[in-house]
Amino acid sequence: MVGPALSAAGIAAIGAFMHVWDPNQPSIAPSCPFLTLTGFYCPGCGSTRTIHALAHGDLVTAMERNPLAVLAFGILFVGLVRWTRRLWRGEPLRSLAPPWVLWTMLVVIVVYWVSRNVPGWTWLSPL
Repeated sequence: MVGPALSAAGIAAIGAFMHVWDPNQPSIAPSCPFLTLTGFYCPGCGSTRTIHALAHGDLVTAMERNPLAVLAFGILFVGLVRWTRRLWRGEPLRSLAPPWVLWTMLVVIVVYWVSRNVPGWTWLSPL
């Protein structure tokens, strides 16, 4: 149970920090290196502001910043709950993610990456 507890503690610490620190204000935090070098949004652009919005319970703003990150955080939370439950019950690990899941995730990320850089599709750009 140490692994899930440490993971939950890390998530809580990041959430507490992001609740206090506002990445929307000018600071010393660096901007996205990919965006700076290329002028294009990467799949992670807006994730810091997404975490800040989620730490404040603002799901609408979080979805405006990076909807894929919100989905990924939800999936990671479900994974943490399942991991904790499995260890709590003493069940063995049955299997890892099948290859089709990993390939699907890769395709979704690449399609999202390209889509958010299509001119005129500002609904996917991190506002």
